[in-house]
Amino acid sequence: MQVSGTDPDVAALARKLDGLPLALATSGAYLEEANISVGAHLRLYESSWEQLQQDDLVVDTYENRTLYSTWQISLDRIQQQNELSVNLLGLWCYFSNQDLWYELLRAGYTERLPWLHTLVEDLPTFVKAMRLLCNYGLVETDTLLASNTESGGYRIHHCVHSWTIHVLNKQWDDSLAKFAVSAVGEHVPSRNTKEPWITQRRLVQHAERCLQFLSKVDAGDPFVAENLHGIANLLSDQDKKTGAEEVYKRALRGKEEAWGPKHMLTLDTVNNVGNLYADQGKVEDAEKMYLRALRGKEEAWGPKHTSTLRTINNLGILYTDQGKTEEAEEMYLRALRGYREAWGEKHTSTLDTLNNLAVLYSYQGKIEEAEKMYLRALRGYEEARGPKHTSTLDTVQNLGILCTDAGRTEEARAMLDRAVNGYQHAEGNHKTKIRSCQVRLAALNDRDVPRLGE
Repeated sequence: MQVSGTDPDVAALARKLDGLPLALATSGAYLEEANISVGAHLRLYESSWEQLQQDDLVVDTYENRTLYSTWQISLDRIQQQNELSVNLLGLWCYFSNQDLWYELLRAGYTERLPWLHTLVEDLPTFVKAMRLLCNYGLVETDTLLASNTESGGYRIHHCVHSWTIHVLNKQWDDSLAKFAVSAVGEHVPSRNTKEPWITQRRLVQHAERCLQFLSKVDAGDPFVAENLHGIANLLSDQDKKTGAEEVYKRALRGKEEAWGPKHMLTLDTVNNVGNLYADQGKVEDAEKMYLRALRGKEEAWGPKHTSTLRTINNLGILYTDQGKTEEAEEMYLRALRGYREAWGEKHTSTLDTLNNLAVLYSYQGKIEEAEKMYLRALRGYEEARGPKHTSTLDTVQNLGILCTDAGRTEEARAMLDRAVNGYQHAEGNHKTKIRSCQVRLAALNDRDVPRLGE
């Protein structure tokens, strides 16, 4: 509607809103969408303010009271038009305020929430509910975060998000919290997925929001426990180790309660807690977890099951880091035999173990054996993952280091140059690897180490 600058109600509304930009913007969107007079909107605001004063809410500042009253008017109007939009806004408090998108919500368990099942049944229904919230100025589009396979997201101002937490959700809603955990946990991409970091980056803020209310969620629910495992994997991959440890421990307690200490899903979490401890340098704790997982897996599935072999390979890595070379070699050879039998020479798990064994032989000074293993791993990675994959580049770097130690300068330069060029164009942060290669190249060329970016 057209608003006259001389309308006395306009000045009165601006005074009521105390000139707050966010409140003025929301009121402007409301006037445009609802097509009512400023005077009518002013009366609605005053009524909403009085109701807020009567509600049993602790609203800390005059500014927040002003904003809450303004948003409540819009919410009342939205409720008359689309109940899904109101429910969606209430759900948002269990997610981050940034980048909420269709495929994320569709990944969650909606069986206990019929309205949510309706909301995510198809993309047009979801977009319609979001568009109404956008029209009233409560939500904004975030289309820059769209990918080739998933739609763009939506965001709300952190003040609006705070309102959804403290006003729209005055009472804890266990079903919505569990849904949020399921949506995030189910949408965590497999580490073997092509370019998993794209989805990981979008998910991590929602995982951190789940972490904030973790203590209130019943991890004894089997589905919750398994989804927490996925969230912990995500946090660990994104180098959020402290948060990952907290979530892993809660997932482990939940799985032990739901399925028992020897269930395969429980042992998967035990193994991953071992991985986390190993990354943190807690080698004794890591070894305890790995050995517990190994005993359980051998008992449940036998010594040649691929899940058993993964834990055996992890023990080999841990023993290598500890300098226990004989124990490490025993683990690697056992894992290698198992992977070859289960999946063949060219499977990536076989190649990973080959590369690990080559690293060990290199440490032991077994240059010829190490080189044979590296070359076999490199050929396999190039065929399976391509010449520019980080696994391929890691092996190229390892070969460059081996050639350097063997005094084969030209071969070392070629390998290290290839690794640097590859890492510089690869997705993710590879500054440490680039720097390591550059230091070795500088030593080979007898010159100063370049600064990163040169």
